[in-house]
Amino acid sequence: MKVALVHDFLTQYGGAEKVLLALHEIWPEAPVFTLFYDKKKLGDKFSAFGGDLEIKVSPIQNLPLALRFYRGYLALMPAAIERFNLSQYDLIFSDASSFAKGVITPSKSIHFSYLHCPTRFLWADTYEYLDSLKGIEKILRKVIAPCLTALRNWDFAAAQRPQHLLCNSNFIKGEIKHFYHREAEVIYPPVETKNFFISRNLEKYFLLIGRFRSYKKIDLAIEAFNELGLPLKIIGGDKREIRLRQGFGGPAGNIEFLGFVDEATKAKYLSRAQALIFPQKEDFGIVAVEAQASGRPVIAFESGGALEIISEGETGLFFKEQTKESLVEAVKRFKDKDFDPEKIRENSLKFDKEVFKERIKKIVSYVWQNKFK
Repeated sequence: MKVALVHDFLTQYGGAEKVLLALHEIWPEAPVFTLFYDKKKLGDKFSAFGGDLEIKVSPIQNLPLALRFYRGYLALMPAAIERFNLSQYDLIFSDASSFAKGVITPSKSIHFSYLHCPTRFLWADTYEYLDSLKGIEKILRKVIAPCLTALRNWDFAAAQRPQHLLCNSNFIKGEIKHFYHREAEVIYPPVETKNFFISRNLEKYFLLIGRFRSYKKIDLAIEAFNELGLPLKIIGGDKREIRLRQGFGGPAGNIEFLGFVDEATKAKYLSRAQALIFPQKEDFGIVAVEAQASGRPVIAFESGGALEIISEGETGLFFKEQTKESLVEAVKRFKDKDFDPEKIRENSLKFDKEVFKERIKKIVSYVWQNKFK
């Protein structure tokens, strides 16, 4: 059985890329087809496999400033993903938050698509996406906005192409049903729980991990902790984004920006934190599982994938509104609670990478065997 993997963009390292690497472990000989590959940013992540990961990029990769301003080429992406020639492959497995599910596959093949979400900027977050455009991309807003309707039509059609849809949470299962009118099977994304550990040396700080995107609600957490006067360490964000917020530390200087850190450093900070602050609505929430693998509770907005990770009062606490007041109240409640680190870590193990791989192999094997009956 010849296998091909398809991925949207290799321009950052996040949950979708962790899924891709887990799939590569299942099918190490499978090439990866992707619209863009920023080797400078991601080369070290894939070199861990000894350079055996074959990556094939679309022609858009060679257009001017494609890696830096890729959103300017949105209108070309459907045609680019359809251009990949997959005729020699028996199994195509796409890992998609946007375009990868739209590849054209031969009639003899089976196409599984693991959907992280219905394409966010086309459906649930269109207006937030347009508001996020900055710099040269903002100039293109008048061109991009009309294109979104055509892209939305293509995206709906593309979501009908895979024979089998998988997804990362029951929350996204509902979104797929709503936007694409299809059923999907939930397989939680992989977390390398073995990389995280329980520490007996807790410190006084709380921790937040995430890129500086508006939906991550990092500024909301900063406001809440300035009011509380409690220490908050923030992992993520480039130098420019951090510089814009350097004055947010309040008179006590209780907010510390750590920028990007390696995985080992992240694990250390997680193991010693009082709790992870998770103020966003996520499709799933891998970092919340990583916190639990470290034996630390999560204080989360009561929505999205967090509802499938956190048990109220046992592995964390919820706050009901994305407001400073609601988060402040939850942190105050946290101070009166006792949590069992071993029980919290035990909860994380059901999301382990090996569990993910076994479930993927099982469902693919079942479908492949029944294809010939």
